[in-house]
Amino acid sequence: MNNTIQNTKYVELAYRVIDQKSGEVIVAVEFPIGYVHGVNDILAPAVTKELEGKSAGDVIEVPIDCNQLYGPRDESLVFTDRLENVPKEYREVGTTLHSENDKGEKQSFIVTRIDDETLTVDGNNPLCGRIVNFNLEILGVRDAVEEEIEAGGSIEKGPDIPDALTVPIH
Repeated sequence: MNNTIQNTKYVELAYRVIDQKSGEVIVAVEFPIGYVHGVNDILAPAVTKELEGKSAGDVIEVPIDCNQLYGPRDESLVFTDRLENVPKEYREVGTTLHSENDKGEKQSFIVTRIDDETLTVDGNNPLCGRIVNFNLEILGVRDAVEEEIEAGGSIEKGPDIPDALTVPIH
């Protein structure tokens, strides 16, 4: 059995996303992620390409220009309002608010700043406008079972992580 990453292999990895300019760790997974290589597209194409042929124990670093993934930063998606107009449950930096316009288009906003009088939300993807390094550690590679191939990833029940707390990486 060949345990290098190739199509239809189940891959488990841990990763960190680091801002190249500041060195800040933007995202670090607490639980490893698993996916079936070549079946789903949870990772940026440049990351997927770099993983090909790698094995458990390998560590790679892939630079990504997030403007290519998410487009340029759009300042029209940043809003500031008086704190008194914002319900108390949203008055914490990092809180995600979900909205839908009259056309049914959904948009998420993250609370990015609070002071004594105002609260600011940002609808840009947190990686927008950044050049980052994806540092990935390959934890395991094996043949995927048919159910995993159909699902594109793990079929086991993992930790319950709300979508609002994850940062998309594709």
